[in-house]
Amino acid sequence: MTNIPFLILDVFATGKYTGNQLAVCLNAGDLTDAQMQQIAREINFSETTFVTSVEPVNGGYNTRIFTPTTELPFAGHPTLGTAFAIEQEIVKNSVARVNLNYQVGQIPVDLNYLDGEPDILWMHQQQPKFYDAVDVEMLAAVIGVSPTDIDARYPIEPVTTGLPFIIVPLKTMAAVSQAKLNLDLYAHSVANLPAQAILVFCPETIDSSRQLHVRVFTECFGIPEDPATGSANGCLAAYLAKYQYFGSPNLDITVEQGIEIGRASLLYLRAHYTPQNCPVSIGGKVINIAKGEFIL
Repeated sequence: MTNIPFLILDVFATGKYTGNQLAVCLNAGDLTDAQMQQIAREINFSETTFVTSVEPVNGGYNTRIFTPTTELPFAGHPTLGTAFAIEQEIVKNSVARVNLNYQVGQIPVDLNYLDGEPDILWMHQQQPKFYDAVDVEMLAAVIGVSPTDIDARYPIEPVTTGLPFIIVPLKTMAAVSQAKLNLDLYAHSVANLPAQAILVFCPETIDSSRQLHVRVFTECFGIPEDPATGSANGCLAAYLAKYQYFGSPNLDITVEQGIEIGRASLLYLRAHYTPQNCPVSIGGKVINIAKGEFIL
């Protein structure tokens, strides 16, 4: 078996060493499941991806995603970063779209260019599914805030666009900053819900050019807090459009995330909700930080 080339990327970045770290392993088709999990644990980023086809299969590249502890059927920042890596290292040419084949189906990523280099990449997520609202007092206790910190105009609701998250509307930055999982309560309170990962957000921001401030708790995936979460923000985009949080079913905003853990991130959210259809797109920039090989 030959050595496995990899890239280290910052996704949803505002500059080098910001955003969410990602390792992309290329030409990984000969790796076993156990080897992929071992490599993901060794890197210990929130996710590592493995491109297992060097040629398109049904128009897309077969890709698998692993956290340090488990495989995921879909995730957001790995999708943008892997599409970037494929364009740079496999296609080696400017292309308008790269499709990734996941367990949840094929996910397209559109690439925009600036001065010949990839600029903002956009992933198009699956149609959202909305679940029953979650009890306010229970969820407030789980995340360590008062029930009065939660914006009662909107529900606490699990949503999925490929990977499910509980969406929690908070009123203030202070409440978002205070949020911290009570692990004893968390373990049994959310176990039977459609989602266990939690996104909290508020309309107060550190950067006035952005519309929302977000944190995402992913203890269920072995990651206490994620710095930039495309899958969760896809769920958030669908939720915001459905409930017309900004006064319209059309959504086109920017979101800041990761600031509390020292990985400032910028995500672009677009959605348009109707009862029959809700296209969701999440965008961001990808920066190549390093490349190397795993020695097998």
